[in-house]
This record gives sequence, C-alpha cells and structure tokens, in this order.
Amino acid sequence: MSSGRALVTGGSGFLGSALVKKMLAGGWTVRVLDDYSRGRPRRLADVEDDVELVQGDVRDYETVYKAAEGVDTMVHLAYINGTEFFYQKPQLILEVGVKGALNTLDVAVARGIRRYWTMSSSEVYQRAAVVPTPEEVSLAVPDVMNPRYSYGGGKIISELLAVNYGRAFFDSVAIVRPHNVYGADMGFEHVIPQFLMRATLLDESVEQSQPLSFSIRGDGSQTRSFVFIDDFIEGCYLAFSQGTPAEETGCSIYHVGTTEQLSIRELASQVMSLFGREGVVVPSQAPSGETDRRCPSIEKIAALGYHPRVSLQEGLRQTKQWYIENRHLWPSPDEGFVYGADRGLG
Repeated sequence: MSSGRALVTGGSGFLGSALVKKMLAGGWTVRVLDDYSRGRPRRLADVEDDVELVQGDVRDYETVYKAAEGVDTMVHLAYINGTEFFYQKPQLILEVGVKGALNTLDVAVARGIRRYWTMSSSEVYQRAAVVPTPEEVSLAVPDVMNPRYSYGGGKIISELLAVNYGRAFFDSVAIVRPHNVYGADMGFEHVIPQFLMRATLLDESVEQSQPLSFSIRGDGSQTRSFVFIDDFIEGCYLAFSQGTPAEETGCSIYHVGTTEQLSIRELASQVMSLFGREGVVVPSQAPSGETDRRCPSIEKIAALGYHPRVSLQEGLRQTKQWYIENRHLWPSPDEGFVYGADRGLG
C-alpha cells in the first residue's frame, strides 16, 4: 500500500514511537497525539523535525477531532500498558481503553477517514486451548472480579468496536495483537526490565564469588514467547499496510511475535548470565489470573513476509545496554517503586 497521512495516538509510547519511525521511513506524513502519561517525547527526539507532535488526551473527543484534521488513516495505539497497572488502576485502564476506541472511531467517521488501524493484545484470549495460538481463537475474560482483566477486557471491547464500525464506515480495519514485545526504553513495569534492573542491583551488592538469589512470581514454569521490538515493528507494519481484509467485515487480524517458547525460570537465568553471574531462582506465589503459556501462531503474518531475525540473547543484550546506560531514568524507590515487584508476566 502507498503511504499517506496518519494520526498515531500514543505515538510516543514504546510500540508507538517505533511504528512512527517505520512509517516515516516509508514516506508517511505522521502526526502524533499523546498526553505523555506513559509515552515519552525522548523516544521521538531523533525524528522530531519530521513528525508533528500534539499533546492531548485521547479520552477527549474534541482533542482527537482537531488532531485528525487532514489525515486519511487513523492509527490508534493509546492505552495504558504494564502488568503492574492492571492491578493498580483497572478503572483508568478501562476508561482510556473504551473512550479512546470510541473517540478515535467516531472521529474517523466524522472526518471521513477510511482506514483504521489499532493495536490489540494477546491478553484478549488469556488461556488459549491451542498453543501456538491462531487468530481465530475465542476471546475471553475469565473473571470479571479480577482487576488484571481490565486490560484484556478493554482490548476485547476495542476489537469489537473496530470490527463493527468497520463493517459500516471503513474501507479497511487492521488489528494487530502483539505478543510480549521487549527492547530498549520499554518502560519499567514489565518482566524483562524488572529482571534487568534487579540483576543490576544484585550484581553490585553480592560478592562475585556468591550466587545471586533471584526471586520470581510463580514457580517459573510459565512460558512466554518474547519478540524484539525491531522484529515486531516489521511484522506490525506488514499487517497494517499489506494485510488482507476479510470480505465480510473488511477487517484483518494478525498475531505478531515469535514461536520460541521460554520459561520464566529460563529467562531469569539468561538475564543473570548477561552479568556473568549464576544464581538460585526463588519462586513465590503467582498473581491470580496468571496465564501459564502464551505463544502465537505466526503463519498468517509470515505469509506476508514476516520472519523474526533477532535472537533472544542479542535482544536481551541490547536491552540491558540501554537500561544500564540510562540508569538515571530509573524510577526512584522514594516514589514507591519497588525493584523486583513484578506482579505478573503479561
């Protein structure tokens, strides 16, 4: 598909900023709408002369309407991510998720925008019966009383809205479900940065001759399939720009990730080995609602030419380098942040 003019909500987030840079490289004219509550302008510093930045809240219709002037593609990524927040701020996650989806869709209709792209999540299907998991799997909220499912529930609503608005108003709708994307500057609440920061502190405080005592949530048998940000963005852009919409809905849905399954115990060991350390993994109680296995089928996106290239070892090395070099950005324990308090795996 040829390039165009896009509004990217959440465009200074971890995924959003990488997608913005990919679109700019592809010849797109890009405007970013972000309130910087989770996004960071620094992520777009190297392209700030090439992108228009608008600060505003996706929950406000008028703000979205003004930001969408003159664009032909709505790219909606604004959301609150981070497993820790699922438990702490479920009502805010749902408010941002549902209002953000409704406002971007209603604005797209009002502005005559014919393409709508949005980022969903692997959290929409939770405990899939089939692993690796295809796009056709049933979506579910296992327990409405568990705040963890505020995130997945909001994403399910967003998908339903996108698909059904798409039937009536758009030429095409594309939905991407990311699967445990990681990389430099991804935030501080996810399992990989939590492990890297904790290992850094342990490496400094424990004698080199002594093994590290490395605590994890759960028994470590849970598996995830981690995909490096560069690989993910290649697949995401393919899905958005070249995905084939279903005839009956005009919508395409793609899982983007890797099929390499890794246990959290193995992840902890790999992180410690980055520091040249050995350690003892100490299990604890897993948060309620944790998913035991998550791994996407990527046959559908592979048919468009997607092939992950960055190994986990290399991806972790690059991610570690950024967190070490940018230690001044780490949140302070004085602000209530507890290193090693990862509340789930995502």
